[in-house]
Amino acid sequence: MNQYGLNPEIFADQTRAADPAARNCWEFFSCKDYSTCPVPGETRLDGVHGGKNAGRACWVVAGTMCGGSRQGSHVDKEHGCLQCKFYALVKEEEFGKSEGFKLSMSLVQMLKGKA
Repeated sequence: MNQYGLNPEIFADQTRAADPAARNCWEFFSCKDYSTCPVPGETRLDGVHGGKNAGRACWVVAGTMCGGSRQGSHVDKEHGCLQCKFYALVKEEEFGKSEGFKLSMSLVQMLKGKA
């Protein structure tokens, strides 16, 4: 069990996503340890882009463990995230869907409970 009280095995199972074809960031990057990353436990973004918790909206979550080190706030890491292959993949996959790709500002509003 990790600090978020989550069972890591459930995050390796792609069928747990709302869209079985949609991979979460920890699956895309083959993360071995989510105990220090807030993305798997961020329930306010559950289902966004068909992902589990914030698994397909990680770029707006502060303190992610990308590249093996803790990242800052959404604003601090925005440039790097916009260059990320996973961000580009989610954007491409979601763009043509009925709900479409949710822009970062709307995701931040969801995190703040204003959406």
